[in-house]
Amino acid sequence: MATSSLHLTMECRDAPAKRPRPAPGQALSRSLVALDQNSTIIAVVELSQSTWLVAGMLPGIERQPRKKLEPSPERLLALLHRWRDEAVRAGRTITRIALAFEAGRDGFWLARWLAARGIEAHVIHASSVAVSREHRRAKTDRLDTELLKRGFLGWLRGERGHCSMARVPTIAEEDAKRPNRERDCLVGERTRIVNRIKSTLARLGIRNFKPTLRKAAERLATVHTPEGMPLPPNTLAELQRDIARLGFVVSQIREIEDARQKRLEHQPETGPHAMVRLLARSVGVGVETADLLVHEVLLRPMRDRRAVARYAGLTGSPDESGARRREQGLARAGNARVRRGMIQLAWRFLMFQKESALALWYRARTADSRSGTRKTMIVALARKLIIALWRFVTAGEPLEGVVLRPAS
Repeated sequence: MATSSLHLTMECRDAPAKRPRPAPGQALSRSLVALDQNSTIIAVVELSQSTWLVAGMLPGIERQPRKKLEPSPERLLALLHRWRDEAVRAGRTITRIALAFEAGRDGFWLARWLAARGIEAHVIHASSVAVSREHRRAKTDRLDTELLKRGFLGWLRGERGHCSMARVPTIAEEDAKRPNRERDCLVGERTRIVNRIKSTLARLGIRNFKPTLRKAAERLATVHTPEGMPLPPNTLAELQRDIARLGFVVSQIREIEDARQKRLEHQPETGPHAMVRLLARSVGVGVETADLLVHEVLLRPMRDRRAVARYAGLTGSPDESGARRREQGLARAGNARVRRGMIQLAWRFLMFQKESALALWYRARTADSRSGTRKTMIVALARKLIIALWRFVTAGEPLEGVVLRPAS
């Protein structure tokens, strides 16, 4: 029995390598592998911070087991192996174990851990699973696993519309996003501290103090209220702590930017760094924006231009029923960082690339100078711009009329 179990384990581990993998940019809305339910164990996991609820479908076994575990990948793997042995004892040959869970707080580490041990692991887009539209619906971990199991089974059968899978990134790909995201958080923290300092001083009638100056801490001791009184002691102590915190945040932002610049200088020809340098040659596109676009969207294998715009969250959300036709605005289902960055870049693009084809296209459609038209068309410009940049860095298609800086 031990020899048979070892053979089955090796067979199950080798099975994923023999199946066809999706081509780069292939949609993950359905499986491309034929499903044989007589030799496949299907499992879903409802993850939470305290417990994991695992539900499965086992070939040759009528009951559909469900087991609550402590958050432990080893316990999960042992459970899957036990279910496999049960199916073997029922007379079935197991060649595939497919498992899925929803994307969320735990990220993708579990999918990578299971894949390294021969388990076919998938991560479901939580927003792609259809749920009841009742005003008050029952929601428990048990019901959630049943819902995930139905959607995952339809996906494995190759049927469209059940759910869609998220692409599992490598650790290096996830780590490459951290500097830009950390800087984004620090910039938000810097803004909050500055606003807090200004609002504290505004309550005392002081409006001409600039906390971002290099000698702001020294000037704070000389600030007086309109009545000629110095700052109250508790308020002064609070402001001094805020300015010290502001200086620390600014130093961290500078540290991240310096480290990124060194990486670009030391490895200028590697894949992502070459893309960043190429994008930064366009007048109006800075290194920060280029780094954001490359690591968040342009390095991903995209199927076509529609997939690029959809991932950037720059596609519409029509509402049509019978004769009613209306547009609800942006779907906002994509990457929020890319969407915000592209809207800002589109406005900046109009300033620095006035003679480009895209800028001329925008001005021709906003000749009425209405603010509503300009806001609507800036989204269309951002969508066209992200597609053009994607083609620029992946296929080498130049942007018509765009001014480039000389290559360094």
